[in-house]
Amino acid sequence: MLARLVAAAEANNKDQASELLVELDEWRDDFDRKIKAARVEMRRLAAAAIVGTRAYQRHVVEIGLALLTIAILLGITVAAAVTLGLVRPVRRLLAGTVAVERGALDTVVPITSRDEIGRLTQSFNTMVGELRLKAQIRETFGKYVDPRIVAGLIDRPELTDAKGSRREMTILFCDMKGFTAFSEGMTPAALVTVLNRFMTIMSEPVRHHRGIIDKYLGDGVMAFWGPPFTGAEEQAQLACLAALDQIAGLAAFRAELPDLTGLRRGFPEIDIRIGIATGDVVVGSIGSELTRNYTVIGDAVNLASRLEGANKTYSTRVLIGEATNQFVADAVETREIDSVLVVGKTEPQRIFELLGRKGEVAREQLALRDAYFEALDAYRRRAWEKARAGFESCLAIAPCDQPSKLFLERIVQFGETAPDIDWKGVWSLAEK
Repeated sequence: MLARLVAAAEANNKDQASELLVELDEWRDDFDRKIKAARVEMRRLAAAAIVGTRAYQRHVVEIGLALLTIAILLGITVAAAVTLGLVRPVRRLLAGTVAVERGALDTVVPITSRDEIGRLTQSFNTMVGELRLKAQIRETFGKYVDPRIVAGLIDRPELTDAKGSRREMTILFCDMKGFTAFSEGMTPAALVTVLNRFMTIMSEPVRHHRGIIDKYLGDGVMAFWGPPFTGAEEQAQLACLAALDQIAGLAAFRAELPDLTGLRRGFPEIDIRIGIATGDVVVGSIGSELTRNYTVIGDAVNLASRLEGANKTYSTRVLIGEATNQFVADAVETREIDSVLVVGKTEPQRIFELLGRKGEVAREQLALRDAYFEALDAYRRRAWEKARAGFESCLAIAPCDQPSKLFLERIVQFGETAPDIDWKGVWSLAEK
């Protein structure tokens, strides 16, 4: 087409050239239309591609969100299952711990897994079993040995060191008066029943006032107070208060005798005698390699035993030593009875009768105590007539006061046979 147009121009053939130009314009216009149609088609295809891409993107996002939602729900479900699997055993352990804390030592927590929680539960059950065993030991041997000593042997063995230690302690001996006459004619079963009830009534005040029951001696009780079970400054007071409560409990024991023995009358007089002393003792586990007893030995123990027996001489109920009296002056009322030399001792001991708590002793008893003190002072100074008048005034206040009668008998004896020149008012007790 271009060559023909050039040839027509060279030949100066204008008509042919014009026709060729018109034809060329038509080709150009047709080409432009095709180019434009191609552009439109390309734009349409591009737009369609964009729309499809965006739809695909939305679809992918929706699928991603759906998968994320499913994953979250699955995660929550699995986490909840795992949490419940952990929380339930932990809650059972917690409930078991609370039950054990309340004293339910028969608690057993079921083991539901073999993981750390399962092993922890097994350890807990083992621990509770050991606690249950210790409780059974305490319950069983607590009937034979004071529970605090049992606890010390199990939990704090340093408190019951077999080597022993020297401490200041207070010792109490309590014995039933008239037991021999009372036991005659009773069956062994009835006698054991009565003795067990008597020991129970006499032991309760000791335990109430934090004393240690050392042993039961036939129809008697031996107990002690002192470190580490009670404070050194309160031990003597606690022992005296326990003795007063033992006397107070005697009336209840007498009232129970008909039911305990099956007898309605014919009972001999039932009373008690108590001796209390404070001093240095050796305390520890004493005995053989196979059998031992946590106990106290020493002069204070012997003195308390002698004072319990000295009640027979003075017809008193409770006699305490001089050291004990010094510790309890602010809590109880006492009356000095005598200066004695007990068997096995080389130094005399002033002994005192325990009258009652401060503020609870009758005025007549206090008046008797003051009159008795003056008469005793005259007696020690060998002022026999003044002493006689003093003890007679005591009997005017309390006609049944046996210590005053005893001293009047001594004054009569000294009137017949004067005491030695170095006599200082000390009386030797022949009985143990």
